Amino acid sequence: MHREKEVLLKIRNAQTYFPVQKGLLKRTVGHVRAVDNVSLDVYRGETLGLVGESGCGKTTLGKSILQLVRPTGGEFIYNFDGQEKDLRKLSNEEMMQARKRLQIVFQDPHSSLNPAFTIFGSLQDPLKKFGIKSKEERKQIIGDLLEAVNLRREYMHRYPHEFSGGQRQRIGIARALSLGPELIICDEAVSALDVSIQAQVLNLLLELKEKHKLTYIFISHDLSVVEYMSDRIAVMYLGKIVELAQAEDLFANAMHPYSQALLSAIPVAEVGRKRNRIVLEGNVPSPVDPPPGCAFHPRCPYAMEMCKTTVPELRKHIIDGREHHVACHLTDARAVTTQKTS
Repeated sequence: MHREKEVLLKIRNAQTYFPVQKGLLKRTVGHVRAVDNVSLDVYRGETLGLVGESGCGKTTLGKSILQLVRPTGGEFIYNFDGQEKDLRKLSNEEMMQARKRLQIVFQDPHSSLNPAFTIFGSLQDPLKKFGIKSKEERKQIIGDLLEAVNLRREYMHRYPHEFSGGQRQRIGIARALSLGPELIICDEAVSALDVSIQAQVLNLLLELKEKHKLTYIFISHDLSVVEYMSDRIAVMYLGKIVELAQAEDLFANAMHPYSQALLSAIPVAEVGRKRNRIVLEGNVPSPVDPPPGCAFHPRCPYAMEMCKTTVPELRKHIIDGREHHVACHLTDARAVTTQKTS
């Protein structure tokens, strides 16, 4: 389905490991495998949702793309107007220029703004850094940005403590837009907000995406929010992508047991109707010492012997003419059986 679409970002075998150090000499005794061999494409103009339990690595993947956290391995190939470059191989100066195209909206609107600066002070720094020397021109741009996120121009002279959480998040979005980016990573961008404010911010993000032709990577643990925002959804578990599909396909026909369990936990807003809840036993394994084979097999109700020894690949399946990627031996076995019987 996406062959005609332009790939904006290719991620290949991405790894981000953090050393575990012990003792007086701080010797490295292991690594936290926060992102473990992740490969996926992000298409220009789409919203790619990234979901999973806390600690699954989704935020680390987002920061690795922006090189805010230095990846251990892999490729992050970005399309710079038809010229592909690996972000990991850019010099500091080249990466600084690339940041005009890649921005992030952080989770906490309270801590993402410096309380000692006015909003103008916080938003003018990137403009100054990238060549807008005139203060009057910076004021004009920041005023336009505030109006774009439905705030008044004169708010630029106020301090962060004078705003509500929803207003502060709008200011964070305005800051992300200030340099005219192509790709914005929304890292739990509405999770700290009240439900009514969440809806306003989500609708604002959708309006801005349409107006500015933006591409989003939308990171969240709230599946209902991800369904509303996303064109495609990738499900992460213990540093790996276990399922990737169109949003409607994932919700209608989740194929990985972990995705099925996540979806079963979504509350149903209908009187008298209940969802068959899948309760997973045990805890998420440690990313320092992940289990052999499929990382999900200790909690999977359908685990087979090969699941305990062999890591499943993220394979493409064609369901009703659409791509559906799953990393599951059980799904692979069912696909082979279906092909034989047909």
